[in-house]
Amino acid sequence: MTQTIAPRVRTLVLLLLAAACALLAGAGPASAHAALTGSDPRQGAVVDKAPAQVSLTFSESVSMDDDSLRVLDPKGRRVDDGRPSGTGGTTYSVKLHAGLPDGTYTVTYQVVSADSHPVAGAYTFSVGAPSETSVSVSAQAAGGGFVGGLYGVGRYVSYAAFVVLVGGAAFVLACWPRGSGVRAVQRLVVSGWLALTAATLLLLLLRGSYTGSGKLADVFDLSLLGEVLQTKSGAALVSRLLLLAAAALFIAVLFGAYDKREDEERRDLTFGLAVGGSVVAAGLAATWAMSEHASVGLQAGLAMPVDVVHLIAVATWLGGLTALLVALYRGPAQTPVPTVAVRRFSRIAFGSVVALVATGTYQSWRQLGSWTAFTDTRYGQLLLVKIGLVAVLVGIAYFSRRWTAQLAETVPAVAGQRQKERVAASGGRGDDEANATGKTTTAGKVGAAGKAGAAGKATAAGEAKAAGKTKAAGKASGTGKGSGGSQRAAQLARQRAAVDAARQKRQRDADPHRFGLRRSVLAEAGVAVVLLAVTTVLTQTEPGRTEEDAKAAGATSATSAAPATGAVTLDMPFDTGGQNGKGVVRVELDPARVGANDLHLYVERPDGTAFDIPEVKVALTQKAKDIGPLPVAPDHITTGHWSADGVQIPMAGDWEVAVTVRTSDIDQVTLTKNAQIG
Repeated sequence: MTQTIAPRVRTLVLLLLAAACALLAGAGPASAHAALTGSDPRQGAVVDKAPAQVSLTFSESVSMDDDSLRVLDPKGRRVDDGRPSGTGGTTYSVKLHAGLPDGTYTVTYQVVSADSHPVAGAYTFSVGAPSETSVSVSAQAAGGGFVGGLYGVGRYVSYAAFVVLVGGAAFVLACWPRGSGVRAVQRLVVSGWLALTAATLLLLLLRGSYTGSGKLADVFDLSLLGEVLQTKSGAALVSRLLLLAAAALFIAVLFGAYDKREDEERRDLTFGLAVGGSVVAAGLAATWAMSEHASVGLQAGLAMPVDVVHLIAVATWLGGLTALLVALYRGPAQTPVPTVAVRRFSRIAFGSVVALVATGTYQSWRQLGSWTAFTDTRYGQLLLVKIGLVAVLVGIAYFSRRWTAQLAETVPAVAGQRQKERVAASGGRGDDEANATGKTTTAGKVGAAGKAGAAGKATAAGEAKAAGKTKAAGKASGTGKGSGGSQRAAQLARQRAAVDAARQKRQRDADPHRFGLRRSVLAEAGVAVVLLAVTTVLTQTEPGRTEEDAKAAGATSATSAAPATGAVTLDMPFDTGGQNGKGVVRVELDPARVGANDLHLYVERPDGTAFDIPEVKVALTQKAKDIGPLPVAPDHITTGHWSADGVQIPMAGDWEVAVTVRTSDIDQVTLTKNAQIG
């Protein structure tokens, strides 16, 4: 039976790896997590005279340097002063040279969003009339190229290594303490630590080039590395390295002193290792939570600890599953995984799934914001794929639990009989060897046990014959001298090792229930590989809430002026996070000139229907002249409509319009956009 199933197992592994590689290959560079929601002048606008500055508004705060925001004339020459500055929250501007001639100008930007991902793009506007330009306005690929590919590989490896490290150690500590002495499990956990350390160092070196020039030569620029260390992402990577040093000490104790202790001493040490390991695991998970999606947006203070719990639950489930798979396939026959360890892991995995559902539901609401985002955004579509994979994984786990239950039910009935059959089949071997052989196999049906006994007799006869040949060869080689004798001894040692390995494999595969458990766990691990890949892609994809806000804001225009009347209309999407907390505020200023103006404010749901909210406030500020904020108290006119007459604007220029929207006693948000007052 083993020879028939083995090719199928190899084929399944190859198919799963191929699917994972295809998914990784299609991931592409990181998507922009801070979307451009407005600009002044707006994209494609034709203005009568050259503006004094160019302003960009993003969906979240970003970091900039002197080259992050550039304005190029039709010949590709820079016409900005190269010193971008923030004009309020998420709006940034750069001043232009005076006396710019007519023509088409190109605005390019390359910044880093608050959740650590690079954002780049370009658009054009014209002064007087459009003209030909030598500057390409195709969207820039932030985080692309060879460096971007290496950075993506480092991210995948770091997530997978974290899962193996934390989950493997948790499996040994909580489910199978005797597994600390199994070499295959030791290699698995140590490999996770080495891979995570190497990936973290790689990400730290690549970070500066990844968010900047994208050149491989800049990887070794120490000044650029110094700048990275001062950023939030750099600090997170350094913290991860320090925590990995503590994890190395934990691993040394787990696979060193812990394995050599007696049962009572081991129980005392278990508590200390559990506390220390939990702290280190939570710290490692926090290095992702504090520098990526969870650290920005709504309820960041709650989202970060929820993200830590989510990551640890993933690692405990999938990493423990990997450790179980390695133990079932690579563990020695003398120390098989006991049924009680499998049952313990089953309970822990169930708790992890519950934690994943709870934290995943919160994260989905926070990152999507609406049901339509599941199908209308790439983030939502990937999330649906992830949910489907989790459902498949839980379904396969159900069958694993059935195999585990059968193991528990049949062990008492068959174990004694099987041990006697193996003693008889061994042809009078010592009791110790027979006992060790009997312990290596667990449950099976009585009919299967009889077949195993018959196979054991045949095996014993073959092994006795091989042993006879080995002894005869040994005697013959004993008469030889020099290198010939040593070569023959080495050959005999290899033959004995091969015979032992074959016997251990037969012992592992003799029990049909344990063999079924191995296959179901292998299938679980295969789906888990694809699930982990999808999860990593999600961390590099623009959240659905951000994507929808960018669409609701229109193209990239911060203001939309009506030339006939001079009125200014500002559309500002909002989401306070509470009930009825999502909509659009429209502010109209007429005639948008110095002096008295009429202000109208409309509040609409995402579907365009008007609705009332408890409170709305408006304030006008001109930061360049340090004027304001000038409060405006509009009166409620009708459903979703507020108005204020005679709003005085003392001078022309770029004014910031701030609108505070309160949808409940505790849910409110302040929105800002700039308007040009003539």
